[in-house]
Amino acid sequence: MTADALVVFMPSGKRGRFPVGTPVLSAARQLGVDLDSVCGGRGICSRCQITPGAGSFPKHGITVAEDALSEWNAVEERYRSKRGLKDGRRLGCQAQIQGDVVIDVPPESQVHRQVVRKRAETRQITMNPAVKLFYVDVREPDMHDPSGDLQRLRDALRDQWELPEVQIDLPILQKLQPALRKGDWKVTCAIHLGTNALWPRIIEVWPGFHDKPIFGLAVDLGSTTIAAHLCDLQSGDVVASSGIMNPQIRFGEDLMSRVSYSMMNANGAAEMTAAVREGMNTLFAQIVEEVGATTDQIVDAVFVCNPVMHHLFLGIDPFELGQAPFALATSSAVNLTAAELDLGLHPSARVYLLPCIAGHVGADAAAVALSEAPDKSEDLMLVVDVGTNAEILLGNRERVLACSSPTGPAFEGAQISAGQRAAPGAIERVEIDPATKEPRFQVIGCDLWSDDPGFAKATERSGITGICGSGIIEAIAEMRLAGLVDASGLIGSAVQTGTPRCFADGRTHSYMLHDGSATGGPVIAVTNPDIRAIQMAKAALYSGARLLMDKLGVDKVDRVVLAGAFGAHISPRHAMVLGMIPDAPLDRVTSAGNAAGTGARIALLNTAARELIEQTVRAIDKIETAIEPRFQEHFVNASAIPNAVEPFPVLNSIVTLPDVSFNQGGDGEGGGRRRRRRG
Repeated sequence: MTADALVVFMPSGKRGRFPVGTPVLSAARQLGVDLDSVCGGRGICSRCQITPGAGSFPKHGITVAEDALSEWNAVEERYRSKRGLKDGRRLGCQAQIQGDVVIDVPPESQVHRQVVRKRAETRQITMNPAVKLFYVDVREPDMHDPSGDLQRLRDALRDQWELPEVQIDLPILQKLQPALRKGDWKVTCAIHLGTNALWPRIIEVWPGFHDKPIFGLAVDLGSTTIAAHLCDLQSGDVVASSGIMNPQIRFGEDLMSRVSYSMMNANGAAEMTAAVREGMNTLFAQIVEEVGATTDQIVDAVFVCNPVMHHLFLGIDPFELGQAPFALATSSAVNLTAAELDLGLHPSARVYLLPCIAGHVGADAAAVALSEAPDKSEDLMLVVDVGTNAEILLGNRERVLACSSPTGPAFEGAQISAGQRAAPGAIERVEIDPATKEPRFQVIGCDLWSDDPGFAKATERSGITGICGSGIIEAIAEMRLAGLVDASGLIGSAVQTGTPRCFADGRTHSYMLHDGSATGGPVIAVTNPDIRAIQMAKAALYSGARLLMDKLGVDKVDRVVLAGAFGAHISPRHAMVLGMIPDAPLDRVTSAGNAAGTGARIALLNTAARELIEQTVRAIDKIETAIEPRFQEHFVNASAIPNAVEPFPVLNSIVTLPDVSFNQGGDGEGGGRRRRRRG
């Protein structure tokens, strides 16, 4: 064991080395990690709860031993016995660093809570939910009719509602007789309707007329965030929406890191399954509390997720998804009970997972297809669900193709020097004056720009804490438009660009976006490694789209739809300057918001949509980018800003990209100009 131990905090990704014996809370404060505490580290407030990881973390290049933190102490034991402390949690003020460790800071321990921006989009949905309420009057038993109470309930449902022979769960059968007698032989049944021998099925029975609402959940289980919409199954209204960070982030930010963790740790997959289910139960408890309901009022749920999350949620080791041919355990839709998945909903609640499309194109992409319906479009439509792993659909009424592209977490603010996920205080919009090279910006939680009067006062509480994904995209695109960065991604020097905001930073240069050091805040600069990270992410995204265009034999698309929580906040103009998406008229680039969540909601509220998407998925052509020879060629070309060979005529009619090159010679004959000549 070395004198200094490496500590990695998730989900921020901030890391540093600290002497053995340093309290976790102290390390967090020194790194600027968002870990709450109001009692001064005395173990009273419990705001500084953390979850240490254990095992191998190839993403971070470390292996965490079981004794990476000091032993459980009396203060923690006293707190657990009096107030309760979740299994695996420690108090950051009490736990001391003993070795290399990865530490997860859960949402409730963060001062600046993450903004999980996956709101419910407005959509007209034909109401046909899987669970409906049926009020019936049941014949009383008598000596001349020896039939059982269940049979007479079935008779009533058939005669009064034309329902065929219904099934019933054992726990509901056990409470049937008391309910019938308490309701004077009148009961309300919640019945899950279906199309096979298992359905319809009584999943709850109440004495008399029951008018309390029943709810369903539409859940978008993403690599980075989990978002849920609570819907009234009788009106279809979204009564609450909420989200949390996916607690699996501590095992790896991207999907392949989590697959690696399961490979390298004996119980790795089981740990990640337990973590995500626990996180979901926390989210579900929060969301019903918002409307004064209880989780046992949730009787149906629909989940969408990518294939790795799909397998880990179901408790299936994702090992096979980490290697060719990327075989899924099942690509079909899955019907289960909440109890089978350890979810804290109504004990008989049903869970439906949409079908996956292919090895790395999951149920989330199927939900996007259901929501945006490219298979019904007359125009050639490109739908991009932007996230840690981008799902891409291209097609029209004639044919639809799908693929996934591993963009990584850079768009989420990870791998960026001052990056963070969306939270109050994060820079989310940027403009740079092309003449003066001076920037201005907006932060989440404040509508003012940084050069507006009152901005400093309005941001006193949140501060200016970092830059999120939409902010870094706009910053780099604006730098390209202002002549601060060339086509190859190099930032110029102060002399080359004419601004002292460009400063030497090791062997390259960086651009100062905001210097908060005078007031104790962070220095927020865009570095060349930041630009490289975004170049790699956007190149992967563009290459996937371009590959699908090759397969259809087209050079342009009619319209582009940006889906996903992040996609909803991307400026189409800046995305095209970067070369994230193919050239297209800006008024034909639109946002669908959280299309995967909308697809989940459609499947929740209209069971006919479940059969529809299962048919649609079977008709989609799946393209595996990993084995396509032209993917690498497109990737290399798309690494330039906006592209080394694609002409982008629409973009060039809107903006003029400065013809600059900041190679070491500074002679203006660098990679950017040569690339444009090849185009």
